[in-house]
Amino acid sequence: MKLTLQIAGFVLTLFSFLPLIKSPLWWIRVLDFPRLHVAILLTGVLVAYVALYGVTGGAGEIGMLALWVLAIVNELRYVYYFTPLAPIEALRTEVEVPANCVTLMVSNVRMTNKKYEKFLQLVLRTDPDIVLINEPNQAWYDHLQPELDKRFPYAIKKPLENTYGMLLFSKFKLLDSEIRFMVEDDIPSFFTVVELPSGLQFDLYTVHPQPPRLMQNTETREAELLIAAKVVKKSPHPSIVAGDLNDVAWSSTTKLFKQISGMLDPRVGRGFFNTYNAYIPLFRYPLDHVFYDPSFRLVHMERLPKFGSDHFPILITLNYEPKNQEEQQPPKADAEDHEEANELIQEGLEKGEERNGEKKAENGIK
Repeated sequence: MKLTLQIAGFVLTLFSFLPLIKSPLWWIRVLDFPRLHVAILLTGVLVAYVALYGVTGGAGEIGMLALWVLAIVNELRYVYYFTPLAPIEALRTEVEVPANCVTLMVSNVRMTNKKYEKFLQLVLRTDPDIVLINEPNQAWYDHLQPELDKRFPYAIKKPLENTYGMLLFSKFKLLDSEIRFMVEDDIPSFFTVVELPSGLQFDLYTVHPQPPRLMQNTETREAELLIAAKVVKKSPHPSIVAGDLNDVAWSSTTKLFKQISGMLDPRVGRGFFNTYNAYIPLFRYPLDHVFYDPSFRLVHMERLPKFGSDHFPILITLNYEPKNQEEQQPPKADAEDHEEANELIQEGLEKGEERNGEKKAENGIK
């Protein structure tokens, strides 16, 4: 039993420190996700070890236990910011009757999920101004399009059969809309300028990069997010970036994205708002994100009920208040951050070209 606890402690400690390595290797980046789980499990191992065997083994044993404690603290320092104990990053509106609100629903419907009507009823019940749908294929589009086209006069549509399709429906006017393929030829992102009824405008970027998975490293994910961050920073309009980022809110990539873009995360100081996996309560992570410019203030945010997908939808209402933007303090990037971002973008673009070539070869395209 003692050896078992020591091995478990060693493995969990390794899990804690491996993500400190700045590498796109999938087996390292996937350890960004379970930081809270590792902290809880390692705490259990530590308590069990001390309760059963005490601290009597001399300097070596004390060093081992101290390392376990350090590993627990290392994990908690990431997730701490997404608890009510941390200072709030994105302020709530103080306007009694917000006049420039936009309500956005973000949802990954899971392409193989067939509960079209349940999702549609959720959209109709919550009645958002803008609906972003990740992973729709043609079947999803065919089931949703008749009803949603009636309620949302503006749309961008790119259903695909590769789990990276995307649909955007809006009650507000969409201007200069583009479907972009920033890194990989079959993974789209959307760009559009949203015009509020008052005439005020903001940019909306929607993304859905690839996740870390078996034998699939994360160069293209990092590149897509950081390209979006740079575009946002240069835009003359305030911006919102939304979608299934396939990355947790506390990862180094997401942190760098925020620093480069200068955007706020409304979950900081409020909670995790975990959206994945809807099927497994003990293993849930915040993968569906909404980041926004300090020109916006938070009115309301909630995680919606599940409808058959492995993701929960997120519903958020923001009010456009550019006069109050100085009261919010977004993250800022230094020269080292920009250098790191440029390197990651270059690596991701090179990997994207490689994957694009492989896919063309598979399809017999020269």
